[in-house]
Amino acid sequence: MRRAAAALFAVLSPAAHAAAGDATLQLPRALAAGETAVIQVQVGVLARGQEIHVTTADGRELGTISPFGVRAGHAAGTYPIPVPADAVAGRQLTVHVSVTGAGAPHAPTAQEVRRIDIVVVDAAYAAPDRQEDK
Repeated sequence: MRRAAAALFAVLSPAAHAAAGDATLQLPRALAAGETAVIQVQVGVLARGQEIHVTTADGRELGTISPFGVRAGHAAGTYPIPVPADAVAGRQLTVHVSVTGAGAPHAPTAQEVRRIDIVVVDAAYAAPDRQEDK
């Protein structure tokens, strides 16, 4: 179990923190006006009822991934989580990832969370209430 968790955080970030479930993500460049950061969480196989919680290192909620309708034994897919600009320090964001449900909360294994990336996108694209031009 420890070996799997260590492998996961090597995938998440080369600058991953020692604390289980923490990872420091590096933006490809600084955010410009009108841009925002989005975390992309590649979710593997989860047990029924499990969720993935993502917060900042100081506990600010970024999002919860709660896959529904995924066939047992299949990967759940990739989920985007927009990040508030004030959560990013320079070009870095430290996140805490945990898995809840089906047992005690724990740091994700390499099978549960396969990868976490951070990308820069146009802020209008990441807005949850985005409306198409009329």
